[in-house]
Order: sequence, then structure tokens, then C-alpha cells
Amino acid sequence: MSFKEPNFADRQKAAMQARQNILNKFRAQPGADYPEVKRRAAEREAQAIARAKAKEIREAAKAEQKAREEAAAAEAAALLARQKEEEAAALAALEAEQKAKRDARYAARKGKGKKK
Repeated sequence: MSFKEPNFADRQKAAMQARQNILNKFRAQPGADYPEVKRRAAEREAQAIARAKAKEIREAAKAEQKAREEAAAAEAAALLARQKEEEAAALAALEAEQKAKRDARYAARKGKGKKK
């Protein structure tokens, strides 16, 4: 047995048969008005709606989480600001106390000098 080289007519006939097979396959598909096609389209539409609802729920949860994080960050910033204010007030009170002691020492030294 040997390989038979196809001639032009054989190749042309094979190409025509392939085109005919594709056309028959296309014609065999059900149209848009068939119940099975309508059912599958309705299922796809229902799945798309379910995905959209799930996406909205996820986005709402993300937005809520972001709002909670922002509130926590604002609370932390307020606490930090309050601590800085308290530290500044304590430092100012300490400086005032140190100045009062220094002034008292200075006044005591001046007072000693006048007694002589």
C-alpha cells in the first residue's frame, strides 16, 4: 500500500465537503425560540443577577470596613493629639514651677545681700 497523492479535484471536493459539513452543523443548532435555548438564557441571566447582588454585598462590606478603619484612625489621632496636649501642659507646668523656684532662689540671694 502506498500513499496516493490527492489531485486538484480531490482537494476541491474535500474542501467543498468540509464547507457543507460546517453549514449542516450550523443549521442543526436550535434557534432562539426553542424552549431549551430560552431556559439556558434565563439561567445565565439569573446567574448574572446573583453575581451582581453578591458584588454589591461585597462592596458594601468593604465600604463598611473602610468606614470602621477610618473611624478607628480618627479616634487614634484624637487620642494622640490629646496626649500631646497633656504632655505640653505638663511641660509648661514644670517650666513654670522651675522658674518659680529659680526666682525664689534669686530673691533669696538678693535678700541676703541687703541684710549685710
